[in-house]
Amino acid sequence: MTTPAETPLPFLGGYPEQLLAPVRLALAEGTLGEHLQRRYPEAHGIRSDTLLYEHAAALKQRHLRHAGPLAKVVFDNRLQLDHRALGTLTTVSRVQGGNLKSKREIRISAVFKQAPAQMLEMILVHELAHLKEREHDKAFYGLCQHMLADYHQLEFDTRLYLTWLAAQRPASVSQTPPASALPAEPEPSGPGPAR
Repeated sequence: MTTPAETPLPFLGGYPEQLLAPVRLALAEGTLGEHLQRRYPEAHGIRSDTLLYEHAAALKQRHLRHAGPLAKVVFDNRLQLDHRALGTLTTVSRVQGGNLKSKREIRISAVFKQAPAQMLEMILVHELAHLKEREHDKAFYGLCQHMLADYHQLEFDTRLYLTWLAAQRPASVSQTPPASALPAEPEPSGPGPAR
């Protein structure tokens, strides 16, 4: 049997132990899901790709008006949480006539169809920020925080949510979870990887 100190936390790599110890304890006591539900009780109503595209386009218009257009924003069942890809921004090139056309597409893991509203917002902001900043560097995280003031806290909490999901379904983390939410934890000392 695994002790709380040995509990693996694959979505929380790079965070200091003082943040991880309470997470391990909450997992061991079975209170992490309740904590998340209290912190993030609001679900979102974005269940279709059309609504997701409209929401992403509104965010882009508000914060990244001069960035290139988005051709597609969809929920993707193929993005598996065990591969740590929560969302992707890709450029798809196609030959149309004699020209090469490039289109940008955002794909969000389908697990976020049932996630709390703020967590879906965080993932969208993260992928939209890649329209201007390709690398996960200071400029990238500064843009994320400009678009979503509590970005770092939401990123950490989303990782807690995914940790809770993994603990609920260790054999199949990629399945779509029930609506739930995460616990409040202090903001990490620095931006961690969001993918």
